[in-house]
Amino acid sequence: MPAIAPQNFDVLIVGAGPVGLFLANECARRGLRWRIVEARSTQSEHSKALAIFPRTLEIFDMAGVVSPFVERANRVEWATVISHKRTLARIHFTPEDTPYSFIAMVPQDVTETLLLEELRRKGSAVEYDTTFVSAVQNSASVTATLDHHGNRREVTAAYLVGCDGAHSAVRHLLNLPFEGAEYHASFMLADVETNETLPADEMQLCPHELGPLAIFPMSATRRRVVATVDGVRDEAPSLDFVRQLISERAPSDIEARALHWSSYFRIHHRQVAKLRVGRMFVAGDAAHIHSPFGGQGMNTGLQDVWNLVWKLDFAVRGRGGENLLDSYTAERRPVIRHVIDVTDFMTRAMGTPSKLAQAARNTIIPVVSRLAPFQQGFVRTLSELGVAYRGSPIVEGAGRRYFDSSLRGGKGICSRFLLLGEESILASAAVTQLCAAYPGLVEPRSAQCEGLLLVRPDGYVACEPGRNKAAAVEAIRSLLHRQSLEPLTS
Repeated sequence: MPAIAPQNFDVLIVGAGPVGLFLANECARRGLRWRIVEARSTQSEHSKALAIFPRTLEIFDMAGVVSPFVERANRVEWATVISHKRTLARIHFTPEDTPYSFIAMVPQDVTETLLLEELRRKGSAVEYDTTFVSAVQNSASVTATLDHHGNRREVTAAYLVGCDGAHSAVRHLLNLPFEGAEYHASFMLADVETNETLPADEMQLCPHELGPLAIFPMSATRRRVVATVDGVRDEAPSLDFVRQLISERAPSDIEARALHWSSYFRIHHRQVAKLRVGRMFVAGDAAHIHSPFGGQGMNTGLQDVWNLVWKLDFAVRGRGGENLLDSYTAERRPVIRHVIDVTDFMTRAMGTPSKLAQAARNTIIPVVSRLAPFQQGFVRTLSELGVAYRGSPIVEGAGRRYFDSSLRGGKGICSRFLLLGEESILASAAVTQLCAAYPGLVEPRSAQCEGLLLVRPDGYVACEPGRNKAAAVEAIRSLLHRQSLEPLTS
């Protein structure tokens, strides 16, 4: 990006994985002055994270970057549980209240490429071979030391966000304990060429006493295989070893014909107690890591920065106070904790060595998986459409997700709250005065809803006060005041 005086940066982003790249795109879309640095010399060449869930696709849509992801995706609409060649459950993954009623399988290297291309279209770039060394902060700014091929220099920004992965230098600098534990078993990941026995629109979860195995279709003949293993063999899993695991734990007749890429890794289930220390923040794997079963990791990280960026935007422009910035931890921590709990339960339940637990699991799953409430809950959880911010200090009500066609395309919602209601209500003097007090920050928009609805810049409902107009306007005004959004006019 063009050279900018160091003191003029609003946001310094450390790490150019999917989370850092998405944050950079959002900073650019919002007109913030930002900089992104990456210790690697180039983007990842490996597929790593794969699944992009419906809520993340909605977020990409609101950010104006979703089209190439939909075009490149292999769409998955079924989740099947198979144990010892026996199908225990087959659940249709098609949530009805979203235009993205599928799981988009997009390899991480493609995700990074698409986000980087979008960043370049905005006239910006990543600074590679640049390592974050340290930082100090005061009440007004953060001064970071960066190293580029042995040359150190200082840059100053209003805020710094660490998107630098599980071994985050930013997290270590902030001395944030990574609370949790390590799984005893190692994990194996392999991208293999297969026959077409399994449907291209179906993923398989395979419980087994030797350890769980999951198969995610990248195309009709290419699949991601993830499994726990007791011991690490060689530097990376061989094709023969992958075939052995498939033979032991996977559905019948699938053949692994070639190996594109494979890796062993150890995994933890950990999270930080707070995601903010002063003017410095952590997001994505820098803030939380967990089992890959469920495919939630990258999605959770992308939604971290989606929650954070509008708050940084408001703070930079003097429109948001400490309560607004503190809400990042308050809102995301419960979501992160839930993701860790769900993926940990899945991993342990799918790989339990207990014969009694296996028998119970294999008896219960076929029964409960046929129940509509279970299917709806499964899809709601996995899709992340059920994420809400009830209990947040800056939310009145359930804090539910809101998404309609008016929010789409990158220009439907950005650095402003939307005040939704019927035209007759929006035309009232009280509502007109409220919007006039926050020019450019509260936009009235006609919609079919009960009373008034205040939607945040990230597409979540901040306030749903009911049909009493006077009380609703006062509730919304009070909520905005709690976020330190003082009226620009009296």
